[in-house]
Amino acid sequence: MAQSSGSGVQPLREIYFYLTEACNLRCRHCWIAPKFQGSAESHGYLEPELFASIVEQALPLGLTGVKLSGGEPLLHPAILEIIQLAKARALRVTLETNGVLCTDQMASVLAGYDTALACISLDGVDAETHEWVRGVDGCFEAALEGLRNFVKAGLRPQIIFTLLRLNLDQVERIIDLAESLGAGSVKFNLLQPTERGALMHQSDQVLTVRELIDLGRRVERQYTDQKSIRIFFHQPPAFRPLSRLFGGEGGGCGVCGVKTILGVLHDGSYALCGIGESIPALVFGNAEKDVLADIWCEHPVLQEIRAGLPASLRGVCADCLMKGICLGACAAQNYYRHGNLWGPYWFCEQAHKDGAFPATRLRPDSCRRS
Repeated sequence: MAQSSGSGVQPLREIYFYLTEACNLRCRHCWIAPKFQGSAESHGYLEPELFASIVEQALPLGLTGVKLSGGEPLLHPAILEIIQLAKARALRVTLETNGVLCTDQMASVLAGYDTALACISLDGVDAETHEWVRGVDGCFEAALEGLRNFVKAGLRPQIIFTLLRLNLDQVERIIDLAESLGAGSVKFNLLQPTERGALMHQSDQVLTVRELIDLGRRVERQYTDQKSIRIFFHQPPAFRPLSRLFGGEGGGCGVCGVKTILGVLHDGSYALCGIGESIPALVFGNAEKDVLADIWCEHPVLQEIRAGLPASLRGVCADCLMKGICLGACAAQNYYRHGNLWGPYWFCEQAHKDGAFPATRLRPDSCRRS
């Protein structure tokens, strides 16, 4: 069996657990596209015993944190037990939720955990906008109630706001709403062209890359230093000021840490991340039969990622001076788009085609070739 850190193998710092295959919302832009689960239904979820086994195997490999996602993680019938299992091992916990099922009890359990972060998706400042995106009536007020429960329990959750043409005029208002509700930060996400998000990109419902670049500059310059709340604009490092990247404000800057994370799907499959739900080539085995150390140290795809990033990146990513930090932004998205791990990130590729990629972030010889 492979041991915890063979030559050239980075520690496994974080596992992304996609705890359920279902969601209680029907989000138009979801990059995983889970099954819909109503109140009278139940779909697959990761057994708590398997969660505990994976964590035990991961600790010698360097595990320090887990992300609990889905589908919707709060649909998991043993979600409180899973959080307690992580707490017992002193792991940092990030909970990504739509907020609808965030009860007082859930908030209290998470609030008693010093290294926990709750992230609630909110795509509008009103029900009309948010519920058009999320596809279920009443989910706006339910999400606000969930957020209030976290704040009441002593947490300061992060609001995640996915940028669309529909909510473009709400950027400053979502920051103000977050401040008024007691949230700790706002993160602006790009809409990824994966699964349902790919369909959104085929319409005029998404912002152009030029619009996103301009908006990112405005958020960085106009809001980040003027608002009391922390603000992150999730875009590749090539488009961010160096002061934000290296001045203590690098969080949410578009770097996923692909060499130190692993995904676990609801059925116990090991995968690059949730993209394994739609791309079998990025599934590496299953926790019920495979030893985690063997997967982490020896699986050929993971070895290929370690050996190939960033040197094997192609297109504009190959010429980007930030590639050592960025590592292509998102290997899963790049594989979904190009059928390989090395193709350029869609945002950067389009920016380069449009003449909007910062010339100061490209190798000088690549600028002359262009």
